[in-house]
Amino acid sequence: MTSPATSEARSTTLRGLVRAAAYTLELIVIAAAYFGLAVSGLLVPWINPTATPLWPPTGLALALMLLRGYRIWPAIVVGAFFSTVVGNGALSEAACIALGTPIAALAGAWLINRWSHGRETFATPLGVAKFALIALAPTAMIGATAATVGLVLANDVDLASPVATWTARWLADFSGTLIVAPVIVLWTTKPSRAWSRWSPLETAGVIIVTAAIGIAAFGPQVGSALMDSDYYALLPYRSLLAFLVVLPLSWASLRGNPRDVAAAAPVFCAIAAWGFATSFDFSGSPVLLFALVLGTALPPLILAAAVANHQQTAARLQAAQDQLSRQVVETKLAFERSKRHFQILIEGVVDHAVFLLDRSGRVASWNSTAQQIIGYTADEIIGKHFGVFYRPDERRSGEPNRVLELAVKNGKHAVEGWRIKKNGTLFFVTGTIRAIHDDDGNLIGLANVLRDATERRHAQEKLVEAREQLAMSQKMEAIGKLTGGIAHDFNNLLMIIGGNAQTFERLLDPKLPRAIEAIQTAAKRGESLTRQLLTFSRRQHLSPTIVDLNASIKNIRPMIESSLRGNIVYTEAIDPAVRPVKVDLAELELAIVNIAVNARDAMPNGGTFTLTAGNVPAPDISGSDAESGDLVAIQFSDSGVGIPPNLLSRIFDPFFTTKEVGKGTGLGLSQVYGFVHQAGGTINADSKVGQGTTITVYLPACAEKDIADASPAMDAPRAQRPTVLIVDDSAEVAEVTSSLFERLGYDTDYRDSADAALKYLAEGSRVDLVFSDIVMPGTIDGVGLAREIRSRYPNLPVMLTTGYSDAAQAAPADLKILRKPFDTVALRGFIADTMAVDLAS
Repeated sequence: MTSPATSEARSTTLRGLVRAAAYTLELIVIAAAYFGLAVSGLLVPWINPTATPLWPPTGLALALMLLRGYRIWPAIVVGAFFSTVVGNGALSEAACIALGTPIAALAGAWLINRWSHGRETFATPLGVAKFALIALAPTAMIGATAATVGLVLANDVDLASPVATWTARWLADFSGTLIVAPVIVLWTTKPSRAWSRWSPLETAGVIIVTAAIGIAAFGPQVGSALMDSDYYALLPYRSLLAFLVVLPLSWASLRGNPRDVAAAAPVFCAIAAWGFATSFDFSGSPVLLFALVLGTALPPLILAAAVANHQQTAARLQAAQDQLSRQVVETKLAFERSKRHFQILIEGVVDHAVFLLDRSGRVASWNSTAQQIIGYTADEIIGKHFGVFYRPDERRSGEPNRVLELAVKNGKHAVEGWRIKKNGTLFFVTGTIRAIHDDDGNLIGLANVLRDATERRHAQEKLVEAREQLAMSQKMEAIGKLTGGIAHDFNNLLMIIGGNAQTFERLLDPKLPRAIEAIQTAAKRGESLTRQLLTFSRRQHLSPTIVDLNASIKNIRPMIESSLRGNIVYTEAIDPAVRPVKVDLAELELAIVNIAVNARDAMPNGGTFTLTAGNVPAPDISGSDAESGDLVAIQFSDSGVGIPPNLLSRIFDPFFTTKEVGKGTGLGLSQVYGFVHQAGGTINADSKVGQGTTITVYLPACAEKDIADASPAMDAPRAQRPTVLIVDDSAEVAEVTSSLFERLGYDTDYRDSADAALKYLAEGSRVDLVFSDIVMPGTIDGVGLAREIRSRYPNLPVMLTTGYSDAAQAAPADLKILRKPFDTVALRGFIADTMAVDLAS
């Protein structure tokens, strides 16, 4: 059983054999044709190039190269070699001709393919001229050179002058190429004009008439007959009959038929060569024969190509014109249909005035609804400028033309305003005016669609009045909420304070510590509420000082980060050149924390909170209380849920909150608002639902004089306490640890991961001791943090703690570890032991 692969291989082999056989047969046929044409000189002496300037085989080789490609060169080599040998040529001569002829044909075919469209070179006059030039050089030159070199190598005794022989063969190759190549190429390719039943008769007639003229002018029999007759005196003038060949050739050329011209020219030239070779009255005139060949073969062919090209161009233009005419008719019909459909459409619109304008703004169409709304009939308004609908003051200011310019520039322009009806009454319109362009983008007009919105306008005015009344009632409601909220919260505070005060009567009561803590918490809450209310009302007593924002914001960074959650990334970008401001530092810190808390609540799934600060010019800020000078802008941005537009204007109202009950008092942003305005600044809020909120605080920048006066106070030294960096992923544990260190006389800072601690140290912050938990989430635990710190900061002590006993096994032996839980005494002893070891080492 044969596999598909084997069958496919056999099929491929069979196809290859068939192609090889076809190629071989093609080479044999071409070699035979060349051989037959070349050796015909043995039978017809006048074809021999030594006698007349005609050598057709070179033209045959060039034509076959153009038709069948360069791959037929072996057939030309074989045909040229054997035809020379059969013609009694020496082997060296045969070898040179066999080598030179295919090279000449290859060079000519390559140049024609690259320079003159290949086999289509006879389709244009320029192509025919290029063909003649290429046939002259290099094709004929290469062929003549090869033949002459062969004769020289063969020591031909008849070779009197190599230059004369080369010239004769050059002219012979050129003449033969001119008359043979065009007829072969043209009659084997598609005709340039349409074929009809009269075409064979037309071709036969041209050839017969041309042959008759050639025989009459150059035929040997006619010459003999004249010599034997009484008309012997006319014998020298019979060659003038050759000029009559212009008639059939011109007729064929003007008919645009290069095929007939190419077929007739070789016939006439062959008869002329026959006469020149056999008649005594033409002997010794090879130059005249060459001129006859050149004049007969080339100009008619150029003229025929020009006429044929013109006929084809005219036919294409006529076809294009016919197609364009059909398209115009179809376009007109489509336009009429579209016009009827458009008119039906706009007449069907019952609540919009629809009318078209020309490019200058004059009304070009008018629907019935426009007549009902505005009052003009179509006859009254068409042709008038649409500016008649505008008020006189708008017409004087050029409003109609401005609307047209905007519509043309933008493609569409929304219009809204009061217009004038025919009877002079005003009505309010809304709509659009749209530019209309053709397929080429040229403006052809504008479409105006208007709607009478007078009733809606009146309804909007009434709605505005109702909203103003509602706003007033909401203000009264806010005041009531403010009073009720204060009363409710202070009653709760008084309840806590009063109840725990009664507990103090029993000093030995075990609930006393918790009662004291509850009293302290309630008192702090009452103080915060009172402080926020007073700040909002701008009645809080402030103690403003000149504050360096760059340093102050960095100092409260731990407070800001502790106000956020672990899934919120806090970033800050403070301009190093930010100017100082004169504010109450405590109120500023409280305002920043309040904004951070609101941002935290707006990002339940985490996000980014960004704080930026920089200088801005005062004229760019509207609503600022600053009288002069520059402002400092502090911007807070979050990526939270955002605030709806209808609630954005109320976020600074007291007791207004969108949080759940018990999640907020609604006084945080009220405190910020009051603090900023009491400091002489302003505050803006911008928010997009789903994208986040940005709150920008603008504060007056301090004058240079105030900064200079306060510089001693600002630069006053203060006692420095050692600082410990506490690293723990639990904020509650870190808070307890911080309190223990603070009792021992340390300042503390806190980071919730090893990466954050390393970043904090890289910022150049002053730290005297690092106290870290071992077990922490992330890529680096406490042991890894200790290794990194010892590598980067060898003089910085590191202490570790853990409540997980197995975690201590990974620590090196020289690293001290404090077990949890521990108290102040244990911590003091552990610090003393660790410091002693570090000093000893």
